[in-house]
Amino acid sequence: MDYMLLIIGFALLIKGADYFVKGASNIATALRISPMLIGLTIVAFGTSSPEATVSMIAAFEENAGVAMGNVIGSNIFNITLVVGLTALINPLKVESDTIRKEIPFTLLAGIALIILISDISLQSLSANILTRSDGLILLLFFTIFLYYIFEVARRSRENDSNNNWDQDTPPWKKNLLFTLVGLAAIILGGDLVVKNATQIAISFGMSETLVGLTIVAIGTSLPELITSITAAVKKESDIALGNIVGSNIFNILFVLGAASVISPIRVESKIFFDVVLMLFLTVLLLVFSRTKFIVGKREGIILTSAYILYMIYIIIRN
Repeated sequence: MDYMLLIIGFALLIKGADYFVKGASNIATALRISPMLIGLTIVAFGTSSPEATVSMIAAFEENAGVAMGNVIGSNIFNITLVVGLTALINPLKVESDTIRKEIPFTLLAGIALIILISDISLQSLSANILTRSDGLILLLFFTIFLYYIFEVARRSRENDSNNNWDQDTPPWKKNLLFTLVGLAAIILGGDLVVKNATQIAISFGMSETLVGLTIVAIGTSLPELITSITAAVKKESDIALGNIVGSNIFNILFVLGAASVISPIRVESKIFFDVVLMLFLTVLLLVFSRTKFIVGKREGIILTSAYILYMIYIIIRN
C-alpha cells in the first residue's frame, strides 16, 4: 500500500506542477507582472508549503532535528539538484536583479541564521538554540523581503505604459483555478511522498535521523524540483530560478522563523557543516549566475555532482 500511495503522490506532484506553472505564468502575463516575481512569490511560497508544514509540525512536537534538518537539507537540494537538473534540461537565464539583489538576499538569510544559532561560540552559552526572539528576527527579515518584492512589482507596473489586462490571455479566473488546483495537488502529493517514502525507508532499517536528512528533505523539495523542471521544459526559466531562490529565502526566514516562535529549536553541532555548505553553494550559484547571465549545462553537471557527493557524505557521517 505504501508503494501505491508513493506512486500516487508522484503523479499528483507532476500534474499539479504542470497546472501550477501554467496558471502562474498566465496570471503574470495578464497582470503584466514579471514572471521572475511570480516565481519568487506565488510559486516559491506555494512549493515551500510542504517544508513549512513538516517543520511547524515538528516544532509543535518538539522534534528539533527534523525542523532544522528539513530546511537546511531542502535548501541544499534546491541549489544543487534542482538548479542542476533544471539547467541540464534548459540553460537558466538570470536577470541582473537576481544577481544583484535576490541571490545576495538568500546569502544574507543564511548568514543571519548561522549567527543566530552560534550561541556557544558567540555568547558562550551551554547550547545552540534558535529561540523565539531569533525567530522574530528571521520573520522581520522576511517582512523586509516581502516589502522589496511588492515594491519591485509596483514599479514594474507603473513603468508599463500598457498597464491593462491582456485580452488575448485566457480568463484570469480560469488561470487562478489552474494555480490553486495545481498547488493543492503539489501539497497533497508531497505529503503522500514524504509519509510513504519514510515508512518504506524505516522498514529497510534506516535511522529516523538519516530519513529526516534525506527522505524528508528530498520529499518536501520535490515540488520545487518538479515545478522548476516543468518551467524549464516550458522555457519559463524566470519562474524556474525565481522558484528556487524564493523557496530558499522562504524556508530560512519564514519556515524556521515561524517554527522557532512556536517552539525554540535546539541545534545539533553537526548541522553547522550543512549550514556552511548551504552558504558556500549559494555563493557558488551567484558566481555561476554571473557567467554570461546563464546557468548552463556545465554548471548543472557540477551542481548535480555536488549533491551526489553530499548524499554520500551524510550517509557515511550518520
